[in-house]
Amino acid sequence: MSLSGLFPIDKWNFRSRSVLSNLPEEEHAALASLVTTQRYNKGEVIFREAAPAFGIYYIQKGKVKKYRVDKEGKEQIIYVANTGELVGYHAILAGGRYPDSAATLEESIIAFIPKDDFLQLLNRSGTLARRLLKTLSHEFTVLTNSISAFTHRSVQERLAITLIVLREKFKDETPAGEDILIQIPRTDLANMVGTGVENVTRFLSAFKQAGVLTIAGKKICITDVKKLVEISGCGEPLSS
Repeated sequence: MSLSGLFPIDKWNFRSRSVLSNLPEEEHAALASLVTTQRYNKGEVIFREAAPAFGIYYIQKGKVKKYRVDKEGKEQIIYVANTGELVGYHAILAGGRYPDSAATLEESIIAFIPKDDFLQLLNRSGTLARRLLKTLSHEFTVLTNSISAFTHRSVQERLAITLIVLREKFKDETPAGEDILIQIPRTDLANMVGTGVENVTRFLSAFKQAGVLTIAGKKICITDVKKLVEISGCGEPLSS
């Protein structure tokens, strides 16, 4: 089921998938000559917060979580990046260190583009520069909404929003006609919502009893998107 007219997904979901797609042929060829590709196992760290930024990473296949760790060692997951998305480019553009850490949520294939090579390409490509500027502007809006949600919304509402966003992530790689299955460890889901695993487990059980979703092991299937949107409190206003 599409979220069109139901939920403002663009206000909650980063979208860097279009940054490197359909570049002019010469720029695409230059980019392809710069990358090196590596296969990562599930749970493998790609880069760590405060480490020197040596380049950016392009997810050719898989999913990556971006997160920070607080003084108590607890993770706060900021974002889940999907196949086709970039991670690590904020630090390159700012000329500093990585502002957060990144690790794979599943076995992934990731291309690395060295910092200097990427910046040279960026200086030559007006298309790439415009796309990055547009993406950064959009991400600022998403982060603003996320901060507001943590301040003003209940755990139940935050969990509903997170499940809706994750459903879109897993939808991209689900064949047409098949159920969209969200497969993510409960610990990571709790870290995205900003609560404990026990709270996530309790609310998932409540959602299941209400007919919103089904659960099979670690897999979650949303069966009533409309009801989940209602719980989130973020539904699109009805047109008059």
